[in-house]
Amino acid sequence: MAHHNMDSLPRHVAIIIDGNGRWAKQHGLPRLAGHWEGVTNAHRTVEILFDYGIKYVTLYIFSTENWSRPKKEVEGIFQILLGRIGEGVEFAQRKGIRICHLGKLDALPMGLKNKIRHAVELTRDNKAMTVNLAINYGGRDEIIQAVRRLTHDGVPAGNINEALFSQYLYTAGIPDPDLIIRTGGEIRLSNFLLWQAAYAEFYFTPVLWPDFTRDEMGKALMAYKERQRRFGSLTPSH
Repeated sequence: MAHHNMDSLPRHVAIIIDGNGRWAKQHGLPRLAGHWEGVTNAHRTVEILFDYGIKYVTLYIFSTENWSRPKKEVEGIFQILLGRIGEGVEFAQRKGIRICHLGKLDALPMGLKNKIRHAVELTRDNKAMTVNLAINYGGRDEIIQAVRRLTHDGVPAGNINEALFSQYLYTAGIPDPDLIIRTGGEIRLSNFLLWQAAYAEFYFTPVLWPDFTRDEMGKALMAYKERQRRFGSLTPSH
């Protein structure tokens, strides 16, 4: 499947998953049915990007702000993730995919926390692709945590530069996203990868996440390929 021109494809695709609840409403289903469908599509999307030969994928699954949703919905989302992370791990092992977690594990329910830790541990040496699951993640919080760790390590202020700071983020060792996709029609970052998104290309689509198919991903990648990336300079970067 990976017969595409790799030169013009992004190395790292990050996705703000949005529209599960609205999708459920459109189909006359409870919101949690939308989240179930959203997890199904997350799995499908990883397969699609694997076929394209994309090396890094980040999925924004649950933000630090999502705690403000109704308690029942939050608990339901965690139950869905808990019940379905196993199939993701199985697929990851079969394909040689490394799973990483971005965000604060501590606040998550014990069962889910343990499953995520297990997934990360089990797949840590896999090399074919890296999938970051942003669960209980917030970009501002990530930056604050990095500053705290730098301070804790006693790093002199004069020694702090962008490269060093990046090593204190959750994404240490992972290249910044080249393409950030947001489904569901909103045109904002919603506290996602604020540091890492500095030179990312953005692709916003009204398509609700459960309806974001292989064809829709193809459109996003095509739009990316047609852009000239300058990284702040006057000439496109190749």
